[in-house]
Amino acid sequence: MTQPLQVPSGTRCRLSDFDPDEHEGLDRQTAEAETRRHCEALDELAYRLFAESRRSVVLVLQGIDTSGKDGTIRMVASGVSPQCLDVASFKAPSALELAHDFLWRVHARIPAHGRIGIFNRSHYEDVIVVRVRKLVPEQVWRARYAPINAFEKLLSDAGVTFVKCFLHISREEQRKRLADRLQDPTKQWKLGPADLDDRLLWDDFQAAYEDAISACNMPEAPWHIVPANRKWYRNLVVARLLRQALERLDPRFPPFDPTLIKRLD
Repeated sequence: MTQPLQVPSGTRCRLSDFDPDEHEGLDRQTAEAETRRHCEALDELAYRLFAESRRSVVLVLQGIDTSGKDGTIRMVASGVSPQCLDVASFKAPSALELAHDFLWRVHARIPAHGRIGIFNRSHYEDVIVVRVRKLVPEQVWRARYAPINAFEKLLSDAGVTFVKCFLHISREEQRKRLADRLQDPTKQWKLGPADLDDRLLWDDFQAAYEDAISACNMPEAPWHIVPANRKWYRNLVVARLLRQALERLDPRFPPFDPTLIKRLD
């Protein structure tokens, strides 16, 4: 039986209940073939969303270091025309961003009508990283869950569909990926002392994600726990979720004005 990807809204999320090795019994070749089919469908759906230009979609990718956010973005971008796609990466906030409320920089990157936005990290950094690294007091980050829910509800009511994915890997898999990066000249640049320091805080990060997912798992913007130990299965699940979200929207081309044919003469 396939492992569920969600916990019901209002239910406590326990990441230990989700197996990061889950892969539906599929082999890599089969999964990659299905992912390609989803990407082909995504290209057509994204184009219709672009033409319709009334709604937008935000794919939120969160996960501990090495969970595969960059790789997932490359997979989606490989199947969707750039004219339909925006990518935003939320790193440490700038001085300008810190001079505003914590949602200011995120609201500015919400995609315009007709576009799909991919968030590499997101507003959830302000209840995850700031909590674990103790950058703000507990009363500050804990009070942010309610504004996040209100923010996502506001945008949902305005025609924004959220597809929120937590890329779930095991501690052992993270160690393997970090070791691989240390040996790969094309990936060494991704690593810094803070990345290895954060690994020592694994349990704290897991607890922070569990709390954030539990507190901000609304029907309008549910969380999905994506098994990500196998990169090819992670890609399949995210492609499938994004396609399903767009199919539910069922974007339509604008109606054609037949009088334009006569005007051509």
